[in-house]
Amino acid sequence: MDKVGALAPDFELPDQHGTPMKLSGFRGRNVVLVFYPAAFTGVCHSELHALREFSTDAQILTVSVDSMFTQRAWADQEGYTFPLLSDFWPHGQVSQQYGVFDDMKGLAKRGTFIIDGGGVIRWSVVNPIGIARDVADYAKALADMS
Repeated sequence: MDKVGALAPDFELPDQHGTPMKLSGFRGRNVVLVFYPAAFTGVCHSELHALREFSTDAQILTVSVDSMFTQRAWADQEGYTFPLLSDFWPHGQVSQQYGVFDDMKGLAKRGTFIIDGGGVIRWSVVNPIGIARDVADYAKALADMS
């Protein structure tokens, strides 16, 4: 589902500490919104480690259907300081809004959406669950927005 050029669906989800975070609360800043299937898994581990090292002024928000408690344990173990948002209940509702929910597996596909300060999706990529994304593509997309 191509959403480039559309207003990003707003949402509110708890982060790994239980703090509610609303996408529209980041208006005025670019946002890199990264959906991933599950914490503590190999490909997700490598992708979030790359995000941890990613240098950007954009706000990074990651989302999976894991519970807030799972997100917290993983963030603490791996040293992730960006928000890990829980799309746990209603199960996958935000992932569905972005067209990245896999109904058969009950998980999010690997979708990334770069949203500008006005809330418009400027770039996106959606990969199957087993195929990693490249953070360098995010950097290029953000640079192209400048």
